[in-house]
Amino acid sequence: MSRFPVAEMHGIHAILYALFDEQERLDRAAMRRQVEVCLSAGVHGMAALGLATEVSKLTEAERRTVMDWIAEDTGGRVPLALTIFGSSVAEQIAQVRHAESAGADWLILQPPMVGQYGAAEYIRFFGRVAEATDLPVAIQNAPAFMGRGLSSTEISDLVRQHPNIQLVKGEGPVVDIAGLVEATGGKLPIFNGRAGLEMLDNLRIGCRGLILAPDCIDYAVAAYDSFRAGDEDGALATYRRMLPAVVSTMQGLENLLCYGKRLFALRTGLTVHDRGPALRPNPTGLAMIDRFAADLGPLQRRTIA
Repeated sequence: MSRFPVAEMHGIHAILYALFDEQERLDRAAMRRQVEVCLSAGVHGMAALGLATEVSKLTEAERRTVMDWIAEDTGGRVPLALTIFGSSVAEQIAQVRHAESAGADWLILQPPMVGQYGAAEYIRFFGRVAEATDLPVAIQNAPAFMGRGLSSTEISDLVRQHPNIQLVKGEGPVVDIAGLVEATGGKLPIFNGRAGLEMLDNLRIGCRGLILAPDCIDYAVAAYDSFRAGDEDGALATYRRMLPAVVSTMQGLENLLCYGKRLFALRTGLTVHDRGPALRPNPTGLAMIDRFAADLGPLQRRTIA
């Protein structure tokens, strides 16, 4: 069972990058450092094995390893979400079982990345996996990145059929997310992503928070905390500091994995080693990231001025 009630989950949750060593193996020390800096930045939750974690490049054993590492390093200090990736119901349920044993507080189900099917087939798939666990479950709805998704009405129907599907992880424009808020009567906690694009407007329409890669996570936390305290001017001022980097890195998933990860590394003293196939940086992109890192400064918990 989850240690954190869904009704209390909110804020900025970090979705971790997969960090590799020179041999393209998962780097234990770098992954631990990533969790440490995110917790020090004041994140309200931790997550792993989503698109930012390059989950499709990881073997099943590596996915389980990441679950174990992140759970150990988070240590129950904030809610932990683990994304469930797999091409079949059986494969996803096996991942669910390991996530449960590792200590996940909630799960995010990705649609199977095989074939293209109608909504009814995905609804059945998600429902069968959700029925296999007592943990709170979210559906990852990211059609722009995954080529598969459900409409707001279909998600609402799925939630009614399966009571433990209690959240949605979105990856869409705020105008689309607003439709989902309306379709669910504002009763379904929604966490958007997209690196923080339209962050404050997502909060204004009723999103519970955002799940973001960690390159600008300290600024996102500071902006969120200001917004929640009623200081929208302060939130906007902080958000404006991170926005140029967000716009630059969020030109697509591969761009985020190439340049967003390098921005995070520059701000934390880490080194990036890609696991191929990967988008390789060019001098123009690296120069931009250098400027963003210099402007944002080291990633740490502090008052953003």
